[in-house]
Amino acid sequence: MARDEEFAAFAAARYRALVRTGLALAADLGHAEDLTQAALIRTYLAWGRLRDPAAAEAYARTTLVRLALRARRRKWTGEIAADRLPEPPPRADGDAGDLAVDVRRALAALPPGQRAVLVLRYLDDLSEADTARMLGISPGTVKSRAARGLAALRQTGLLDLEGGRHER
Repeated sequence: MARDEEFAAFAAARYRALVRTGLALAADLGHAEDLTQAALIRTYLAWGRLRDPAAAEAYARTTLVRLALRARRRKWTGEIAADRLPEPPPRADGDAGDLAVDVRRALAALPPGQRAVLVLRYLDDLSEADTARMLGISPGTVKSRAARGLAALRQTGLLDLEGGRHER
């Protein structure tokens, strides 16, 4: 019974952070929650081997990232992509949109490998070595994917902040 209680405490403590990572990778809250649930199920099944909470965190995050990347490789996801998404209507306060929404859109436009590197390096604050180990790639590949991903984000104007607001 203690095992179940330990896992429940771990899942409760880390759920929001895992969903945040999943949302940055999948750009859809429902899909992010599904990825998190699947990662937590796999973590629970491996709980006997994961004595250290840091090991459980790494295992759950690695599983979530791999599930997200695997889902992106499938040919059919159940949705038909539109050529162009309509722009959301301007908000009443004059702001053209929320920065978080814009960041998720920009991340969704990146190739999955670049997106995963940017999310792990800058959102989850992992080192290059930890990111490389988690994705099963070399540290040099982490550096090049991060550089290309950041360059793409710079082209969208998301990295040009002025007075706390992003410029378009």
